[in-house]
Amino acid sequence: MNTRTTSPKAAVTIDALQPSDYAAWQRLGAGYNRFYEREFPQATYARTWQRLMQGDGIHGLAARVDGQLLGITHYLFQPSIWSADVCYLQDLFVDEAARGQGLAQALIEQVANAARARGAPKLYWLTHRDNTRARGLYDRVAMHHGFIRYDYALG
Repeated sequence: MNTRTTSPKAAVTIDALQPSDYAAWQRLGAGYNRFYEREFPQATYARTWQRLMQGDGIHGLAARVDGQLLGITHYLFQPSIWSADVCYLQDLFVDEAARGQGLAQALIEQVANAARARGAPKLYWLTHRDNTRARGLYDRVAMHHGFIRYDYALG
């Protein structure tokens, strides 16, 4: 999976995360988690990276500009009761300095391509209602159907 998208600001390449991407991926992943006010120990990043590299049901893509990893996304396929497996885009994060160059949209489009290739009837994701910058993009490329998420504490 390797796509080259050109925008007026930068040439963006979207491809699979590579073993050599760990340090940059961890930095971006930590930035994503800080945005959502979460902190994880290094062991969590190491375990998640191993799963991504093994293809353990989760997939990761990189957005690169001039070979530099500046954006990431993680996605997975999950069973659906009423249809074929659906695609859930779980994480999407672009380095603050690289925002506005089309990286996030290119990542979403590449996940959509993977979902189509797998025969998934739906690609969806969640974001916080206050994530106004991202929602500006999401409102352009997808449809918000008004669903509200609830989390039931299990422990």
